[in-house]
Amino acid sequence: MDFEFLKQSFQVFQGHWGWIAQVFVVVFGALLLDMVQKRILRRLQQRFATTASLWDDALVEASLKPLSLLIWLLGIAFAAEIVGQATEAPIFALVGPLRDIGVVAIIAWALTRLIHVVELRLIARQTRDGKPIDRTTVDAVSKLLRVTVFITASLIVLQTLGFSVSGVLAFGGIGGIAVGFAAKDLLANFFGGLMIYLDRPFSVGDWIRSPDREMEGTVEKIGWRQTKIRTFDKRPLYVPNATFTSVAVENPSRMSHRRIFETIGLRYADADKIRPIVAEVRKMLTHHEEIDESQTLMVNFTTFGASSLDFFIYCFTHTTVWTEYHRVKEDVLLRIHDIIAAHGAEIAFPTSTVHVPDGLSLGGASPLESAFGQAPEQVPEGRPAADAKHG
Repeated sequence: MDFEFLKQSFQVFQGHWGWIAQVFVVVFGALLLDMVQKRILRRLQQRFATTASLWDDALVEASLKPLSLLIWLLGIAFAAEIVGQATEAPIFALVGPLRDIGVVAIIAWALTRLIHVVELRLIARQTRDGKPIDRTTVDAVSKLLRVTVFITASLIVLQTLGFSVSGVLAFGGIGGIAVGFAAKDLLANFFGGLMIYLDRPFSVGDWIRSPDREMEGTVEKIGWRQTKIRTFDKRPLYVPNATFTSVAVENPSRMSHRRIFETIGLRYADADKIRPIVAEVRKMLTHHEEIDESQTLMVNFTTFGASSLDFFIYCFTHTTVWTEYHRVKEDVLLRIHDIIAAHGAEIAFPTSTVHVPDGLSLGGASPLESAFGQAPEQVPEGRPAADAKHG
């Protein structure tokens, strides 16, 4: 009885319209397989999310959509072959090459997604756990891997279509010379970006500036053609990568310390107090918790100024953070002011003293009378000059 039932069931797939049933079974099987693989991968994703490794859950996340698309591609291609055999239409001869190209494209898409997901996970892990990682290197490696996947997939597709890969590479070498002359600036920027990735004079997030150009700000993105810098007034600055091969670039973000270098002037009336003040300021800087005494530390009287006795301080802070540096500098300068005030001295300000050799005489001949031989017009006391002149 069971054998007869199976025989009747298989007869459905035979005959003139049997291919319709076969197509239905293939499409239904693809749908069922897609639902099963989605359920399995989602469970694996939940389980792998609790592990410390980032490769397992990244692989599952990158495979979700490509695997579903691959199942449907193979199912539709199989159904199309069934229809082609039944109808003998010449258009279905393209099913095989299109299926192969689709498979290569899906695999390339899955690899690209995997590279992107791993890149995001590495950056997120650095942000969450504080583990040191060079974002510029991660970005460069991911871009190189994506380019490699794209080139490899393109060559496989050309080979699948019947083109000779060696001929394509030879043509590409000859055409590359012409393209190189036509797009030399683009290639210069490309190799400039490559040098940035290899030499790493700066990374994303660094504060850079160039003494040769009016260029200063925080690096936001390093591309293959240009680098995006955010200036301190929040304007974006796009610099071609070839520029960095011909200009000097300063990277203050990688400084080890920040320097305090200030000159302070005292009054000439406090000349006898300059020595103890300098000694106490030097002692204060030596014991200051925010000053690195292992670096150069100098406090010396240096100049007899035009209106002050000048001494300078030269030291380095532990912190390199700009806001913290200014807080430390403020504290140092206020302590110096307190030391000067405690010794009864004062900070000098620009003054001028006029010396008259013969002195000033309030009585007798005035300078005008001596110069012109006559006294100026006398004005009675209490009467305005205009009234005396016109009265």
